[in-house]
Amino acid sequence: ACLVTAALAGGGAAAAPNPALLHPSTLDAKAPAVFRARFTTTKGVFVVTVHRAWAPRGADRFYNLVRARFYDGDRLFRVVPGFVVQFGISPSPKVSAAWLNATIRDDRVRRSNTRGTVTFAAATAPDSRTTQVFVNLGNNTFLDTQRFAPFGQVTTGMKVLARLYHGYGGTPTGAQGQMFTQGEAFLRKTFPKLDRILKARIVR
Repeated sequence: ACLVTAALAGGGAAAAPNPALLHPSTLDAKAPAVFRARFTTTKGVFVVTVHRAWAPRGADRFYNLVRARFYDGDRLFRVVPGFVVQFGISPSPKVSAAWLNATIRDDRVRRSNTRGTVTFAAATAPDSRTTQVFVNLGNNTFLDTQRFAPFGQVTTGMKVLARLYHGYGGTPTGAQGQMFTQGEAFLRKTFPKLDRILKARIVR
């Protein structure tokens, strides 16, 4: 009952976002066949190698989000050892509102949700992926039959992910509504120990 996107958004104080992030439909570039995204976090660096053939729509969406710096400042808000690390709710409520209905169609599941694979989160309804992704910390192959299609693999930094703060027991799904509407201000007040992504960049 968990790898879902909240169906809430709204106003609230926000830092000035990249203007492009307020217009999701303009971020529609086709991803390279293979590319890497380097995430610098408060606990170190991890690198995701993306294979477009695994999940083309997911790969394209991830590529555009990273290029537009969507993940900069995002909290790694759900950390469940042995299960997943999940992130992808903007610290800016304005950005979260812009992406709320910017869904992509499901990809066919071509790769299993084994340890280290990276997959978009989704609501229970089909074709509901937007911006949230998770890294499988274990062999979560049971997700394969639930439309969760891995698009990449953590090729460097699994030890970094193992060091992320997890003392909150995984941020409750119910808190996602406030994360959408209040952004970083809510997380700083309620879950201050959560680690964050300092920056994410496409690298060669």
